[in-house]
Amino acid sequence: MSEEFAYRIARFEDLPAIVAIYNSTIASRQVTADTEPVSVESRHTWFYEHTPDRRPLWVSERDGKITGWLSFSNFYGRPAYAGTAELSIYLHEDARGQGLGRRFLTQAIAHAPTIGVHTLLGFIFGHNTPSLKLFETFGFDTWANMPRVATLDGIERDLIILGKRVD
Repeated sequence: MSEEFAYRIARFEDLPAIVAIYNSTIASRQVTADTEPVSVESRHTWFYEHTPDRRPLWVSERDGKITGWLSFSNFYGRPAYAGTAELSIYLHEDARGQGLGRRFLTQAIAHAPTIGVHTLLGFIFGHNTPSLKLFETFGFDTWANMPRVATLDGIERDLIILGKRVD
């Protein structure tokens, strides 16, 4: 197995693998607020909202298999926030703990100014210690703590918003 990951802009035919990786995180109740798997069809609009020039969606590959993805998403959907993007990183379970999240975040921070983004955000559950540590390692600060805003399996969870200026 190759140790190198290749990165590229996602293609529509990658969507089943992207959705499968996303759905694989739902059961942990640590990464997403979705409680049931999503369908590929339900993610079509989401996919097409990611354009390489403004809000890219990247995938990583190793040995021809999608190992993870990173998306830049609009924040709050109003024109005045165009310079702010939310980052999401999802990794295949076989690719976790190998530095792929760090590589994705390094690439995203460097790329943000080239697409007109000066502020990056991460929306992370307060009990998702690995993701919080990852973002904090890259200089993201806690900009908001929203206590008990999500309920997962009867347990109220905090949402932490981490932010970083990259201009």
